[in-house]
Amino acid sequence: MAESFDFLTRIGRDPAGLIQALRTIQDLYGMVSDAAVTAVAAHFGIPRAEVEAALAFYPSFRRTRPGRFRIAVCRGAACRRKNSDAVMQWISESIGIGPGETGRDGLFSLEWTGCLGCCAAAPAMKVNDRIWERLDRDAVRSILRRYRDEEQSGSGK
Repeated sequence: MAESFDFLTRIGRDPAGLIQALRTIQDLYGMVSDAAVTAVAAHFGIPRAEVEAALAFYPSFRRTRPGRFRIAVCRGAACRRKNSDAVMQWISESIGIGPGETGRDGLFSLEWTGCLGCCAAAPAMKVNDRIWERLDRDAVRSILRRYRDEEQSGSGK
């Protein structure tokens, strides 16, 4: 799908709208592409480096296309105490990518996220819009297998 940035005219040319523009692009396309950076910089009359700086400052912005199944491991205090680092390691070993990466097949992407609000059931992760709690190595393996099977059966959304 070709990206269109016509919506920028509704935001106006004041650079104060930069974050709103970037959020809208990410909502529409799942990431902020190089073409989007160029279009936004031109629209607001600012250097590309300024747009890139905003993208680097806010960790919620993605510069790579997320996988079909976007895995976000909680990095909140309770999850860290309950070993979310191990959860990230188990996932990474299983799918062959690290945080901030998307697999070559486009099936999974992996990232850290802030608190998911599941502190009593830590550690937790989110896959797309579903939250998984009380994770251990076996649970992680089972969950990942479920998404792989879903993809292979063609029942994924």
